[in-house]
Amino acid sequence: MANLPDGPGRLFGPGPEGWWDSERVSCPKVLRLAEDDWKMWYYGRDATFDRQILLPTGRVGLAESKDGIHWKRVAGPKTMGAVFDPNSDGDQFDSGHVGVSDVHYRDGQYWMWYFGGDQSVNDVLGLKVKGFPLRPGCAVSRDGLNWTRHEGPYRGALLDAGGPEDFDFLLAAWPQVIPWEDGSWRMYYHGMNVRQQYTVGWAESEDGLNWEKRGPLLGAGEPGQFDDLGVATRHMIKHEGRWIMVYEGCGDMGIPTQVNRQIGLAVSDDGLEWERVSGPHENGSIIAQSSEESDLWDKRLGCPHVVPMPDGTLRLYYIGSNERKGDSELDTVNQIGLAVSDGDLTQWKRWRGA
Repeated sequence: MANLPDGPGRLFGPGPEGWWDSERVSCPKVLRLAEDDWKMWYYGRDATFDRQILLPTGRVGLAESKDGIHWKRVAGPKTMGAVFDPNSDGDQFDSGHVGVSDVHYRDGQYWMWYFGGDQSVNDVLGLKVKGFPLRPGCAVSRDGLNWTRHEGPYRGALLDAGGPEDFDFLLAAWPQVIPWEDGSWRMYYHGMNVRQQYTVGWAESEDGLNWEKRGPLLGAGEPGQFDDLGVATRHMIKHEGRWIMVYEGCGDMGIPTQVNRQIGLAVSDDGLEWERVSGPHENGSIIAQSSEESDLWDKRLGCPHVVPMPDGTLRLYYIGSNERKGDSELDTVNQIGLAVSDGDLTQWKRWRGA
């Protein structure tokens, strides 16, 4: 793909012609397994993927790096080099499209928490689109390339979407799963309702496979702030004794189906009661979007993923997209970038190279 928008922070763009991700890449999930062993799973698609599915989702792939900066695609066993395809069973929840939202290594295998939608067409915010509602799933792998799905109770999904009045009616997706200190598991995900409001919710499990919803946790910020339509994708880690949530805040643009997306911060002692931490930008974000006049690549930001480094610095992998002109996210180009912090969670600079 030629003439990609560029600028500070940009690390990884769409793949070459003939690859599964030749149109777009999105939502990096990065593991630092050793000093020179980094893996990044991400989702994306090529231009032939079903255009009725308007999200940047499609398939999942893998890239590897020796430093977390320079990445090389790994050819997987699925379509055009992907490692994880939509389900071949058309009756399953993830038969239309999939996206990765969490990967961790535990007990000698990789656990991938993902989400997907089927091939049905439904009304979403006034548009007839395919692939909704979204639901979460789980797959495991010994090598990070070959994955086996765990079958959940909702046509393979671990949770169902909510009812028409619920915060997660249109999607219960982008799960992150954390084994808790008491032996239980917690799934953090976000939902969207019919008013295009985004809310983080959680579910609990005794074994990581059978789940009970526990309700919403963190929704819309104050009017005029970067997250006044709510909280979407996020990454939680334990940092200096507290839980931190670096999240994608959705801001009201006054345009149906579209939102501004910037990155913010919340903290918690127990993972349930969350307090927003205001960032240095006027609207409260910790990383603001590039200005419309800049012609840069990351005017809308999302899918943050934080990697603490041994020297106390932090890396924040994220996606950026240029401005879109229509109702579909397919009108933009998604790419993967990096911001760095000296340790102050409210202060981040886009990576500019060594």
